Amino acid sequence: MACAAVLLAGCAQTGDALGYYWQSLRGHLDILQAARPLPEWLDAPDTPEPLRQRLRLAQQVRAFASAQLALPDNASYRRYARLPRSAAVWNVVAAPPWSLQLHTWCFPVTGCIGYRGYFDQAAAQAEAARLARTGLEVNVYPVPAYSTLGYSNWLGGDPLLSTFIGWPEGDFVRLLLHELAHQVAYASGDTPFNESYASAVERLGVRQWLDAHADAATRSAWERSEQRRQQWRELTSATRARLAALYASPDQEPNSAQTLDQQALAAMKKEVFAEFAAAYARLRAGWLAAGVAPAQLAGLDRWVASANNASFAAQGAYDDQVPAFLALFAQLGGDWPRFHAAVQALARAPAPEREAQMRQLSRAATR
Repeated sequence: MACAAVLLAGCAQTGDALGYYWQSLRGHLDILQAARPLPEWLDAPDTPEPLRQRLRLAQQVRAFASAQLALPDNASYRRYARLPRSAAVWNVVAAPPWSLQLHTWCFPVTGCIGYRGYFDQAAAQAEAARLARTGLEVNVYPVPAYSTLGYSNWLGGDPLLSTFIGWPEGDFVRLLLHELAHQVAYASGDTPFNESYASAVERLGVRQWLDAHADAATRSAWERSEQRRQQWRELTSATRARLAALYASPDQEPNSAQTLDQQALAAMKKEVFAEFAAAYARLRAGWLAAGVAPAQLAGLDRWVASANNASFAAQGAYDDQVPAFLALFAQLGGDWPRFHAAVQALARAPAPEREAQMRQLSRAATR
């Protein structure tokens, strides 16, 4: 899945603000201290050859991103850090039992965001447990990379990490483009806008990279994986729509179960999730029959096994507004500088105005 940004620009406005702020600062500084410039890794005799090749690829992608996609030409992703863990951070997301509205945490600079990142998995699980005790549905998931929105460029920028350096070329490229996009435009307090914009940049940009630079085998592998991703998007999007319709039933008060019998509502919700799991099982069987290794599906298997309102709401933040951004890109003739400038203008606009324009773009995307 695409990666959320961990925002370290200010301390959280909650009771544990100081502790959360310091774990964020300490965790990020540890990564920065572990990072070394790419030329050092490339020149070191003990650098494994596969890593050396991937770091060279990163240099090429970094130049491409700035020259061809108008993404920032700055210090980010010009260093590499080897981490002693499988994820950069672990994100906690939460949602009410009868809603797909993400619980939010608020920060002075970045506004309210629909996730909270921890550099320690146990701390993330503890926060999830705390939220669960309040009645929220929660989910904790690993994040291979994050963006500080350019705030740490004076310290050397966000580095490449061992948590994603070995990904297949297409996935590696799209992740870099996604994180760089967060440094171009950011709307305070609007997680779906920010993540969907970065997702649109990655989808458009990786295609442009593959067409210009990848060999036939890499492009073929990407097409197969992208076909699976599209099937997954269609399944999860349809399920989100069913859940949203159920929670917004005319017989139901928003975010409650006062009118519609709660037992009946729970049974309907359970049926939606059961049908989602069954549909995924059918997709999975087809993928395995086509030669996909079970290990490649381990992440999706875990996602489905723990799926709840929180996980569906979080995924929606990355996907739901992507068609609107793709429509905007098409309207601007595929001109990257104009596209980024238009998104920056939307990000600066008051939230009601931005939401109205995004609805118009979404309608344009369906025509």
